[in-house]
Amino acid sequence: MNIKRREFLAFLGIGFATTACNSMWKTNLSAKTSSVVNGNLPFSNFIPIKYPIPLEINQLNIQQQKKEYQSYKVEDDLVLPKGFEYQVIASWGDKVGNSRFGYNNDYVALIETAPNQGYLVVNFEYVSPTPWLQGYDSVIGKDFHTDVITILEKAEKKQESLNIFGLENNQPIKVKFQQFFGEILIDQGIGIISVRRNQQGKWERTYSKEDRRITGISGWQDGHYLSVTGPAQAIFNKDKGLGYIDNLKDKIIGTFANCAGGKSPWGTVFSAEENFQNYVPEAVMADGTSFFPESLPVSNLTGQGNPFGLAGNKYGWMVEVDPTNPNDYGTKHTWLGRFRHEAVAIRAEGNQPAVFYSGCDRTGGHLYKFVTQEKVVNPQDKGNSALLKDGMLYVAKMEPDGTGKWLPLQADTPINPTSLNKLAGGLLLIPNRDRQQGGMIRVDKQEDLDKFSQQYDKLGDLYIGNTPEEIQGAILIDAHYASNVIGGTSTARPEDVALHPMDQSLVIAFTAAVSGSSGSPDKDIFSDQQGRLYEYGCLMRLKETDNQPSAMTFTWEIIGAGGEPANGGLGFAMPDNLEFDADGNLWMVTDMPGGLLNQPSRGQRNTIGVLGNNAIWYLPLSGENAGNAYPFGTIPMEAEACGLCFSKEQNSLFLSVQHPGEVTGTRKDMTATTTNFSILTTDGEEFVQKRTIPQGSNWPSLEANQPPKPSLVVITPTSDVAV
Repeated sequence: MNIKRREFLAFLGIGFATTACNSMWKTNLSAKTSSVVNGNLPFSNFIPIKYPIPLEINQLNIQQQKKEYQSYKVEDDLVLPKGFEYQVIASWGDKVGNSRFGYNNDYVALIETAPNQGYLVVNFEYVSPTPWLQGYDSVIGKDFHTDVITILEKAEKKQESLNIFGLENNQPIKVKFQQFFGEILIDQGIGIISVRRNQQGKWERTYSKEDRRITGISGWQDGHYLSVTGPAQAIFNKDKGLGYIDNLKDKIIGTFANCAGGKSPWGTVFSAEENFQNYVPEAVMADGTSFFPESLPVSNLTGQGNPFGLAGNKYGWMVEVDPTNPNDYGTKHTWLGRFRHEAVAIRAEGNQPAVFYSGCDRTGGHLYKFVTQEKVVNPQDKGNSALLKDGMLYVAKMEPDGTGKWLPLQADTPINPTSLNKLAGGLLLIPNRDRQQGGMIRVDKQEDLDKFSQQYDKLGDLYIGNTPEEIQGAILIDAHYASNVIGGTSTARPEDVALHPMDQSLVIAFTAAVSGSSGSPDKDIFSDQQGRLYEYGCLMRLKETDNQPSAMTFTWEIIGAGGEPANGGLGFAMPDNLEFDADGNLWMVTDMPGGLLNQPSRGQRNTIGVLGNNAIWYLPLSGENAGNAYPFGTIPMEAEACGLCFSKEQNSLFLSVQHPGEVTGTRKDMTATTTNFSILTTDGEEFVQKRTIPQGSNWPSLEANQPPKPSLVVITPTSDVAV
C-alpha cells in the first residue's frame, strides 16, 4: 500500500479529484515550486535541505537522481535551510539554579509570561555511557569515582550484579555508589530556566529565582520530595503489604527517565517518565506494592535506584510542574496510569471534562485516555490541576474497520485479552496467574491465555486491596499488564501524540511496528494492504465520535508511513515528537537508533542506514503541498532531535539535540570515512553512492577532540527565502 499523497489528502478531507492524479500533479509543478515550500509563516517558507536519498519532492528524473546523489557528505552539525540559523541556549553541565543542565535533554516547553519572555521547561531522559563517561571530567569538573567504575567493570567481566541496597548504610562502598549513581540521577529529571529575547533578536537566559532542577534524587537529601494524587496514593501510604514499602508514605524521591511531555492550557508542564524499568523494578505485587530493590541489582549503569532503595511503584508516572512556582518540585498524577509514558496531549474546553492522551512506548504498548470526573470551567485556570484527582483511565481498542472504543481500567471490566494469532510476535505479557507471587508472565500459547481467562473473570479479581481505592490504585500501578488482559490494542510504540489546533483530532506517531521480547503490535492494525508491518513507523489520526472529548468510541486511520519512497514511504523512518504550527501544519522529528545510522548494508532494516542522520520534517496539511514531507534539517552524528516547540509569535523554534556521539563518543582529529551505499531511486532503481561519514561527534563546539554535549537550541529565520 503506497501511503503517500492520495491517502494523506483523504485524511485532510481534500478531494482527490481536485488535485488530479498523482503523476499529473507532479508534471504540472514548476521547477521553482517543487524546490520551495510556500507557507504563511516564516518556518513554512523554505528551500528543503539536501537529504541523503532522492525524494518525490525533488522532482528529478531517474538519471538526474543518480547524478545528484552519487555522493553525499554527512555533517556533524545541525544542518538547516538557507535563511535559518540556530543558537545554543544551554548545554550539559551549564548552571541551573543550584544544580546543572542535565544530560540528554528531550521534551521542551516554552511557557511565556510576556511576549518573547518566559520559562523553558526541559526533560532530561538518561545518560549515554560512552560520551557521558568520556566528557564527565572536563564538563562537570568533579571526582570521577574511578574506584566505583573499577568495581562495575570487574562485575561486568564476571557477569555479576551488585545488590548495593543490601549493604549497611555506613559502609563506605555503599556511600560511594550513592555518590556516583547520584551524579547520573542528577543528570536526569526536569529543568526550568528563564529566558527572554533581547533587542538584537537573540534569546538569552535571565537566571531568575524560579530557575531550578528537579532531579532523579530530589528529596534524597534536600527535602524537595515530589507529591502525588489519585488512587495509588493509598498504596504508597500502606504500612505493610505483600511487597516492598519504602516508609516514605506519599513522599516520592525524584523523577527520572523523563522523555516527552506536554503543556497544559493553564500554564503547567507534564513530564513523562518512560524507561523507568532500567532503574527500579517494574514488577509489582497484586496489592500494588513494589518488588524489593534487590530484584533489580546494579549492573553496569542499570539499577540506578538500587543503592537508594527506591520503590519501583513510584516511577513510571506523568509529572506535572508549574514553572512559575519556585517551590513546586512536581506532582505525580496516578490517575494517568503507570507505564512507560511517552508524551501527553491535553484537551480542555469549557463545560467539558478535561482529557489527557498518552502512549506507552514499548513494543506492544498501548494508547491511553484519561477523562476527569469534573468539568472544566476556565481552561486557563491553574485550579484545573485538581481535576486530576478523580476520573477514569481508558485504553484504546482498535478494530480493523477503522473504528474503536475506550476500555476502562476499573475493577468490573471483563478479562478479554487479544488472541495471540493477531499479534505479530505471537506473545503477550500478563499478570502472573499466581497472585501471591506477583509480577508478570510471558504467554506464547493460546491455551495458556485461555486458562488465564477462565481463571479470572474481571480485572478486579487480579488485584488485592482493603478498599475500592486500593484496588483501583493497584490496577493503575500495573496499567500496561492490566490493559493487556482486557483487550487493549497492542500498538507500534506510540512516541508522541498531538491535537490538531483546528479540529482537535489526535495525531499519533508510532515509531516502529516490530516485535520484541515483551510484546508486538496488532497485525490487523499496523500492516498495510499487502500484510507488511509498518516497520519504519507510521502516523495515525484518531477522531472522537461527534468530536466529543469524553466520547467512548472513535475512528482511526493511517495517514502516512515511513520508509524509502521506492517502497511507499515518505522518506523518513521512526517518527517521534510532533508539533503543530499556528497554521495547523505538522512538524516532526525522527528517532532512528544511533547504531543503525549511516550503515550501508541493504537488506533487513536497510532503510535506517541509508537515511543518514536523524532529521526534522515539515508536513503541510493544506495547500498545494499537502501530503508531502519536506526535510527541514538534519541532526549531528548519532544524535536525535526532540521536543519541537514554537514560540507564540511563530518566529522561534526550540529544539533539543540529544545524545550526539552516543555510540562512538568524541570525534578524534576530525576523522571521517568514505563508504559505498546502495541507494534506490524513487522508482526503485539501485545505484551506488559514496558517502563521507564523520566518526563520532564534537557538537556543539565543532572543535576537534572536544566532547559532544546534549544541548537545547533555538532556530530562527535570518532572512526571507526568495520564492
